[in-house]
Amino acid sequence: MERKANLMVNGSKREVSFEPGATLLEVLRDHLGLTGTKEGCSKGDCGACTVLLADRAVLACLTPVEKALGKEIVTIEGLGSEEKLHPMQQAFIDAGAVQCGYCIPGMIMSGEGLRRHNPKPDMEEIKEAIAGNLCRCTGYKKIIEAVAQGCEGKD
Repeated sequence: MERKANLMVNGSKREVSFEPGATLLEVLRDHLGLTGTKEGCSKGDCGACTVLLADRAVLACLTPVEKALGKEIVTIEGLGSEEKLHPMQQAFIDAGAVQCGYCIPGMIMSGEGLRRHNPKPDMEEIKEAIAGNLCRCTGYKKIIEAVAQGCEGKD
């Protein structure tokens, strides 16, 4: 039986309809058109679907949408704007940490989740924060540098 609820997504209240057991990823992509959140493995192995839920990085493919009710959800689309990128987004460009781009929204969201709780992480904390995110195109050196730069940036 379909259910209706309001979600707070990127600072806006959005009414959605979903089936019980639907994931946050399904609702974000299929019902709200927020396709920056990528579907990679649908098993929680790749991190491409990472979003912020109450300022914590979570895997949207494993998060039942019911767990998001009453909490602020931030997707990659909610970080910056076309006119002004968020510092974490800009850091990925400046560090040259982007190749194909498929994993990058999830990497940025993991980095931003870290920044919101630890604005001065060391390299080990950065590595731990992105440990659940896979990139098949590049080594992680530039990604780690980008997260470090992004944590130094101001909103």
